[in-house]
Amino acid sequence: MPTLPPENVPPTPPEPHRQRLVAESFGADAERYDRTRPRYPEALVRRIATASPGPDLLDVGCGTGIAARQFLAAGYRVLGVEPDARMAVVARQFGLPVEEAGFEGWDPAGRKFDVVVAGQAWHWIDPVAGAAKAASVLRPGGLLAAFWNVFELPPEVLTAVDEVCARVLPDSPFRYRAEPGAALQAYDSLLARAAEGIRAAGGLGEPEQWRQDWAWTCTRDAWLDQMPTQGAFTRLPPEQLAEVLAAAGAAIDALGGSFPMRYTTVALIAVRG
Repeated sequence: MPTLPPENVPPTPPEPHRQRLVAESFGADAERYDRTRPRYPEALVRRIATASPGPDLLDVGCGTGIAARQFLAAGYRVLGVEPDARMAVVARQFGLPVEEAGFEGWDPAGRKFDVVVAGQAWHWIDPVAGAAKAASVLRPGGLLAAFWNVFELPPEVLTAVDEVCARVLPDSPFRYRAEPGAALQAYDSLLARAAEGIRAAGGLGEPEQWRQDWAWTCTRDAWLDQMPTQGAFTRLPPEQLAEVLAAAGAAIDALGGSFPMRYTTVALIAVRG
């Protein structure tokens, strides 16, 4: 389930789905990805379940199956589509059926679904071609639900990471930004692009946004374990990654070794006519 790298920076210019080297880098440590990435609010799963007309669900860019397992537990029949074989291997270890393909070129072989979901993945898919493919595999009344977890680090941690990234990643478009609210501003742009793709593709109704705020206490070790799975750092040389992690760790130590991580889960929903 790859992310906009990382979740609190503006979308990659010109378009995330064209950044293939980053999009295909997450499987380099698929087990860490599955272990450290946050799950999605159960309230979101329930809301999608309430709105969907049936139990057949397609998880697009399913990654290691984080979202798929939540929907499986909610009673859905789940099929995953994932372009990275390394991620698909981990998903299958949890008993999930996964077909390896990019969604735009995937062959559904006549199969239809009640729900198409994409957790932390829709920005890696062409917004028009992806929406058209989703419309083509959904039954009438079926639901397209693309969603993302957007995190907001404490200002002290954001500033520390931003400063070290300015030194070791001066030309990277995947920099952290220390400005308050930068995370949700980035995703506003991402959601707008996805909504434009849905409208241009046809076959789906006017997209609607859902949002849910939540939080959890994140320890130093947990955050440093997750950071290498973020797109800003998946291809960073070990010595530079060590500098980034050291700066983040020192900032978290100064906060007492843990901090309240604030999340907003944002979702874009469209119904097949």
